Amino acid sequence: MQFKHPEFLYALFLLVIPILIHLFQLRRFQKVEFTNVKFLKSVKLQTRKSSQIKKWLTLLTRMLLLACVIIAFAQPFIPKTSNFNEAQETVLYLDNSFSMQAKGSNGTLLNEAIQDIINTLPEDETISLFTNDKTFRNSTVKALKNELIQLSHSPTQLNYEAVFLKGKQLFSNQGSATRNLVLVSDFQQNESPLNFQADSTLQLNLVQPKSSMLSNISIDSLYVSSSTAETLELNVKLSNQGEPIENVSISLFNNDELVTKSAIDIDEESQTTFTISSTEEINGKLMIDDDGLQYDNVFYFNINSKPNIKVLAINEHADDSYLKRIYTEDEFDYKGFKLNELNFNLIPEQNLIILNELGLITDALRTALLAFKSDGGHILIIPSSQSDLNTYNRLFQDLQLNTYTNQNTNEKRVTSINYEHPLLENAFYSKVTNFQYPKVTTSYQFSSNANAVLSYEDGSPFIIGTANVYVFSSALNSDNSNFKNSQLIVPVLYNMGLQSLKLPQLYYTIGQPNSIAIQTSIGQDDILTLDTEETSVIPLQKTYSKSVVLETNDFPSVAGILNVKNKETVLQNLSFNYNRSESNLKYHDLSSLKNTSVESSLETTINAIKSNTNVNALWKWFVIFALAFLIIEMLLLKYLK
Repeated sequence: MQFKHPEFLYALFLLVIPILIHLFQLRRFQKVEFTNVKFLKSVKLQTRKSSQIKKWLTLLTRMLLLACVIIAFAQPFIPKTSNFNEAQETVLYLDNSFSMQAKGSNGTLLNEAIQDIINTLPEDETISLFTNDKTFRNSTVKALKNELIQLSHSPTQLNYEAVFLKGKQLFSNQGSATRNLVLVSDFQQNESPLNFQADSTLQLNLVQPKSSMLSNISIDSLYVSSSTAETLELNVKLSNQGEPIENVSISLFNNDELVTKSAIDIDEESQTTFTISSTEEINGKLMIDDDGLQYDNVFYFNINSKPNIKVLAINEHADDSYLKRIYTEDEFDYKGFKLNELNFNLIPEQNLIILNELGLITDALRTALLAFKSDGGHILIIPSSQSDLNTYNRLFQDLQLNTYTNQNTNEKRVTSINYEHPLLENAFYSKVTNFQYPKVTTSYQFSSNANAVLSYEDGSPFIIGTANVYVFSSALNSDNSNFKNSQLIVPVLYNMGLQSLKLPQLYYTIGQPNSIAIQTSIGQDDILTLDTEETSVIPLQKTYSKSVVLETNDFPSVAGILNVKNKETVLQNLSFNYNRSESNLKYHDLSSLKNTSVESSLETTINAIKSNTNVNALWKWFVIFALAFLIIEMLLLKYLK
């Protein structure tokens, strides 16, 4: 037995006082002599004996009465567990990812966990709590109550290994404390298996609330499947987790105006197509009717006005008619000049510069190209069969490219395609194995095979390229090569032109690094902002003469359509959507984990932790005993003669 207030036990010394009083009252009787006292002696002895018994019993009950009162004030108790005397420290992780929007028995899984915290933990108990995007260290439930009630879902999900490590870091350095780490999550399955490192310094408690949701439909992606001068066909991909569903309604909005609707049946995956005008700007929003997770029922996208890509070809004797056929007027603004007729002031205004079989590269042209490239421009170099390698290699060295080593006069065939190269990424529906191999008569050997886009049959590169500069190893005129007649020339040169102007995509994903080029020229002290109706943020940005590149990652945190502004001028709109990885309804089986406590209710886990600090309080019993001894004393005084 232990005492909550053991200092009250010093009052037991006060029990000496009734003993002293009792002894004072038990002094010897004075004898009085009488004549003929035979009968009187008998009565006197009997009275004295009974009086002593009564007073001893009264003294005992009074002492027990006082002792019980004193012990009751000391509040005795018996611990329920062996580790009661150890300090308890609790760190709690609350998963507020979108998958916790799933319906439970009493609202969403997240709301159920929040109510368990508020209703089960004492208001003054100190805990540390963290979510995917917030941390509260050494706080109380009372202080956290408003934060918990207003807690919103996070677009990012910490991996469980990071959750475990962060939880350990939030514990204090009290070596004698029992450390309880509670992880509340649906423990959604991902690519990596669930595994927690064994740690004897803490008690790991996993709470996996169960969802009653049987299916969930999400809008996964959107892309333009085909386009004409007047229309665009938007292909929408949807997925379903769970049971098949019929007649799912999909609505397409432009701003808040309903454009069209569609309905599909979906098992695991499905697609639908919308046809819209290609001549107007669209702030699009797709919506579906689904009772599952709500965050993936809306999908935002933008179709902004598309400027023509400026392409400038610098020719000498080569024919550029094939370039005109590729860089057509509907998408490109193509210009071709002889080197001796070129106005160098046109170079900074271009997106792509093509050196089309020049014999040599002058110092003036090299200087202009280096400035153009440093300002974000793209360059394509096609050598001549009689090129001055020294002037070419000086330019290559300044551009940090592989140089030409020597000229090869043996005929070669282009047989290999690097499908992983950024230039050809998504350029082919499938890997081409039976195409007609182009051939060249003479070619230049590169100093390295790195960054090859297309290669010869001997493994040497036909085209090399980095992010901004591409170089052919041979001339493309008809006398030297039939590459102009190959099916490869269109995707290769078209993508070079297309990638030279980085236009915003239809949409971006929140939580992923995004590099967004805004085609505008701003003043030296001007900055671009991303604005919503509630907030305005200045993202990281790089300013070039013709564009500003915005870098986003954690912002925005809410899906929607944002305005790109220069001061008060809206330049264009950008759409951001949540990552769809949280739409998965498959969860880890926690029963196989060792050295962990697994529950489906946070309330049960909290009560189990609290039981380590619970006691069997005995003070009420001592109050009852005190009342009992008071009653016994009264009965003794009244009835014992």
